[in-house]
This record gives sequence, structure tokens and C-alpha cells, in this order.
Amino acid sequence: MASPIDDTKPYVPAIRLFVKNPLTADQDFLLEPGQVHYLQHVMRRKPGDMVALFNGRDGEWSARIEDLAKKQARLRPVVQIRSQEPAADLWLLFAPVKRARLDFIVEKATELGVGVLAPVFTRFTNAERVKESRMEAISVEAAEQSGRLTVPEVRPPQKLENLLNEWDPARTLIFCDEGGEVPPIAHVLADLMHQPAAVLIGPEGGFHRDERMRLKASAFVRAVSLGPRILRADTAAIAALALFQALAGDWR
Repeated sequence: MASPIDDTKPYVPAIRLFVKNPLTADQDFLLEPGQVHYLQHVMRRKPGDMVALFNGRDGEWSARIEDLAKKQARLRPVVQIRSQEPAADLWLLFAPVKRARLDFIVEKATELGVGVLAPVFTRFTNAERVKESRMEAISVEAAEQSGRLTVPEVRPPQKLENLLNEWDPARTLIFCDEGGEVPPIAHVLADLMHQPAAVLIGPEGGFHRDERMRLKASAFVRAVSLGPRILRADTAAIAALALFQALAGDWR
């Protein structure tokens, strides 16, 4: 037997788009060209259809397509369907890896609720450069797909030494250490309920001995183990984030 329809709940369109415009009832605005192409040629939408919009500030809105031409789409927010909620105060710091694995890290970290994505160059980092614009595009798409109301901030790459020199000690840095005697991550996370934190993942070759010593000597750093097996950088990132969200983050 079919479940009764709940008419008290607002209609939530299947298509979600991240926009930079303020979202206010009946205040029209134009979409960016790439989004126009997506609505018209990929999703085959037409004037009168509804889409969901969010901008990281004003919650999520159901909006109507008022006009859809070859290079222009005009949308009108109609009703707010979710109020804005703060994102989990969790950062991911990671040594850049090859393109496909880097894309995977950005996509999955966004889905897991990370607020900041920060590439960090270490001594054994193999990648020489990072395309911030590509990271931003992937994080937007992942935020649209996952239903979150914010998009992670993508920060410029930074050397590990400089990062540690400028670090705010109020934020715990969870150092995923692949070598040495350190406690399991679950034991450490039990002390970090709802506190600002960042997860640091190293390159495929691991951290240099001097880097590990510097990290462990910093009072704001908590070294943890992700288990007995050696994990690839992308696997380690997702494992650490999933454990954090389950034990000390925003999972319910």
C-alpha cells in the first residue's frame, strides 16, 4: 500500500545548484553560462520547472526557471526549503597526489562535510602543482550532489613548515602517522567532541623523519594510527574523515 502524501512538506526539486547570488523570495537573477548549459542540454529543463538553490549563507531554496534561452537562464527563488546550518568545523590537509586520486580526495572530503581543503607540500610530495580551480569545481559538484548547504573553502598550496609556523594552536591537528607507536585514531577522537580540528594526510612516500619529529613536538598536534595496514593517501584521507565524523563530528 502506498504511503500517504504529506502536503505539509515543501517540494524539494531533484536538481541542486550552488549559486553566489543572495537568495531572497521573488528576487530574480541570472545563472552562470555553465549552469545554463547544464539545465538546458544535460537535464533538459524548460521554463516553469523547479530547481533547488543554495549559496552557503541563505539556506536552500526552491526556485522556478522563469526564462531559459540559448545562453541565459533567469531563476526566481520561491520558498526556502531548508534553513542554513553551520558546517562541521573540520579541515583536511593533504599532500597532493596524482590527478585522479586528488579528484577523489576532494570529492569524497566534500561529501563527508569538510569545511576547508588545504594542499600541503611535504618533502616527499610527488605532485609539483595543484589546480585550485579544478578542486573548486569538483567540490561544488560534490556539494550539490550530497545535499550539503556549504561548499568547502579551497586554500592555496602551502609548505608544511610554513603551515606549522602559522598554525592556530586552538585547532587540534590530527597527524595520521604511518610509523611509530601512536594511539589508534578512535582513542584520540573521543577527546575532541565538537572541537575545531584538522586532519593531516601525508604523501604516498610518507613523511620525512624530520617532518614527523617536528609534528610530534608541536603541542597542538595529536599523532594517530589508522590501523596496521599501509593505506594509500586517498584511502587514508577518507578513512580518517569518516572516523572523525562518526566519533567527533556531525554524523548523527
